[in-house]
Amino acid sequence: MRLTVLGCSGSVGGPGAACSGYLLQLPGQQPVLMDCGPGAFGELQRIVNPREVAVALSHLHADHCMDLAAMLVWRRYAPEPATCRTPLWGPPGCRERIGAGSSEVPGELDDITDTFDVHEWGDGEVELGGFVIRPVVVDHVPNSYGFRVTAPGGTVVAYSGDTAPCDELIELAADADLFLCEASWTHAPSERPPHLHLSGIEAGEAATKANAKLLAITHIPPWTAKQDIYDEVRQTYSGRIEMVSQGQVFEL
Repeated sequence: MRLTVLGCSGSVGGPGAACSGYLLQLPGQQPVLMDCGPGAFGELQRIVNPREVAVALSHLHADHCMDLAAMLVWRRYAPEPATCRTPLWGPPGCRERIGAGSSEVPGELDDITDTFDVHEWGDGEVELGGFVIRPVVVDHVPNSYGFRVTAPGGTVVAYSGDTAPCDELIELAADADLFLCEASWTHAPSERPPHLHLSGIEAGEAATKANAKLLAITHIPPWTAKQDIYDEVRQTYSGRIEMVSQGQVFEL
């Protein structure tokens, strides 16, 4: 399996840096896009035709979903527009959230079901693009999910989405081959509202408890120093660490 980082800037985009977007691919299968924050859709076009991808949204903050409005335009109006709907899995309300973002009229909703086959996460696993995706509710805004993604050969990618420390995070990342984990700030208490994000210390602790084989740190905002996060992660996790960058590819 291949994981391509389309964007990894946390909370907002940075100079030349797209927000969250991660493309999962298996040979001969439909590509799966995990999250589609501002800038990620442009990077997606470098790799695959946007008509071809399925979408899995972790939560409905703008930095994780609002470039889907651009995908709607492409699928509707680009030469050879899409002739069939593509799967879109997301939290409750995702149809209304994206519909509001793409509407031409304030206060009205664009009906996105002409191009997306919309489903909401529940308690069960979902088969998408040849992968089995298990959504797990994490500690962020209501209806926020992390994903445990299993390839046919048993390779596991765990994606934290956005979350504060919680037992569910350890569950979804248990023994993962790749743990794609957010770390949005350093550990200073004055900088850390509760129930929102992880520090570098906390991301490392989660990876250690989960026995993750590779910890890939993502979602660092433009105002947070990547080196400071790395130094914290190294204090609490002794395994392999990658500080992900836009365009990076993981072959697993």
